[in-house]
Amino acid sequence: MVYRNAPQQHLSLYQFLLLAGRRIKPLQQVHAQIILSGKTSSLPLLTKLITSACAAEAIIYTRQLLFSIPNPDSFLFSSLIKTSTKHNYPVDSLIFYRHMLVCNAEWSNHAFTAVIKACANLSALGLGRIIHCHVIVSGYGVDLFVQAALVSFYSKCNELGVAQKVFDEMPQRTLVAWNSMISGYEQNGLADKAITLFYKMRDSGVEFDSVTLVSVLSACSQLGDLSLGCWIHEYIRSNLHVNTTIATSLINMYGRCGDVIKAREVFNSLNQQNVVTWTSMISTYGMNGYGKKAMEIFHLMKLHGPPPNSITFIAVLSACAHGGLVSEGQLAYTSMIQDYKLVPKMEHHVSMVDMLGRAGLLNKAYQHIQDMNHVKPGAAIWTAMLGACKMHKNVNLGVIAADNLLAIEPQHPGHYVLISNIYAMAGQMDRVEMIRNVMIRKGLKKQVGYATIEVDHKTYLFTMGDKSHPETVAIYRYLDELMERCREVGYTPASESVMHELEEEERVYALRYHSEKIALAFGLLKTGHGSIIRIVKNLRVCEDCHIAIKFISVVTKRKIVVRDKLRFHHFENGICSCLDYW
Repeated sequence: MVYRNAPQQHLSLYQFLLLAGRRIKPLQQVHAQIILSGKTSSLPLLTKLITSACAAEAIIYTRQLLFSIPNPDSFLFSSLIKTSTKHNYPVDSLIFYRHMLVCNAEWSNHAFTAVIKACANLSALGLGRIIHCHVIVSGYGVDLFVQAALVSFYSKCNELGVAQKVFDEMPQRTLVAWNSMISGYEQNGLADKAITLFYKMRDSGVEFDSVTLVSVLSACSQLGDLSLGCWIHEYIRSNLHVNTTIATSLINMYGRCGDVIKAREVFNSLNQQNVVTWTSMISTYGMNGYGKKAMEIFHLMKLHGPPPNSITFIAVLSACAHGGLVSEGQLAYTSMIQDYKLVPKMEHHVSMVDMLGRAGLLNKAYQHIQDMNHVKPGAAIWTAMLGACKMHKNVNLGVIAADNLLAIEPQHPGHYVLISNIYAMAGQMDRVEMIRNVMIRKGLKKQVGYATIEVDHKTYLFTMGDKSHPETVAIYRYLDELMERCREVGYTPASESVMHELEEEERVYALRYHSEKIALAFGLLKTGHGSIIRIVKNLRVCEDCHIAIKFISVVTKRKIVVRDKLRFHHFENGICSCLDYW
């Protein structure tokens, strides 16, 4: 390897620098040799020395070297900014950028690209905007590499509108730019836009890489888009090597789309599993209601896999909470502390309270909160406690949980709704009215529930009582027929699931046209017998819908998968995978 036309007499020192690598003492020896040999004006040697020092994580020494050079050139600055950004010294990249300005060195697209990436790593939006202005003034506003870096920067800073504008203005979009834009949408919760952009990328003939597909698989996970996820899986099989990163994304996608069998197939196909793939498989079983399967995988991991980490135990405890496996969860929690010397974090405490609370052990759940050492209970802890109190109609502990919860998050409407429901079940309607008046006074509104279903590669969204679909009349007629057939085989509406001040007939009407029931009726009308119905609900499924869907699975002889805010429900032959424990 020849270094930027390095003079022949300097090659011995340069070759020594290459061998020195990340070791600081040899670098200092080279520096001394450069001084003794009178070659301190050789910028090629000094550039390699400085970038090697930066790569060796000797950042103070790096600064000293740079500031000792009287006339550093553009290549030196570009190399140093690139190296400091690459080795996770973004602040120093900006220091070197400032020094480059002071020295009035000539700019390059490599320097701009690296310093913009440093701003992205720091989420330094204001400074990044200033550098963006510098880019334009310097004439690099249309450089493809710089534009791709700007797209990534604005995406990471959640300025997606600006990122899209830069992206749209690119005369030729690079793979990095496509990936940055798709990832930006996916990571900011705009999975539908990420997928739309992916389709545009595919139609443009741009070849995907693993980074693209990992982002899109994550977007599929958010939306429950199983058909696209399966297409990507087939593409990966034909075109890419399945490494652990891709495998984990596939397991998560199948898990969050409710296809546990496919997730396990991906897991089993791996020649080598790491702690992330094991944890993903445990989490997949847990969120789909297969607590015992999750524990089987956990025991296999302890026997044949890597040591479980803190995140693994979150997945294990969550699986135990959703599966009613209290003794197994308590043993896992103890093992985490005693056998693996892991300190419980907030997420572990939330899972423990959730597990004990769901099982009706409310006093033990409350005692666990009291016994938390050096950890102040957060909103998630009290939300889990409050939900358990609602489930088991414990008003006294519910009020304690509510008071603590509202002290932490006084503007969260969902907390007031939970508290109102607890009072309503206890027959304390005066308190229900008081809570609702508080919500009105604070301007708080309950989150609107909706359900989505994919039919023929198109996603449909329904809200409660939705009549926006052009086939509303047929959907409602079929839903009414379904509910009558369910009544004939024993279904009775759980009228406590709706507002208590309504008359009984009004309650039944309000229950019948919940969003998930409308989506289900539409799906049954539009799909062939034997196909699985998959519905995604943005809130928790209510008690009545859960009961009704069990009966619908009987009268239609169809398998129905519902993913709600917290977990999956697999309905078949009148039985749900959660065993009515959710």
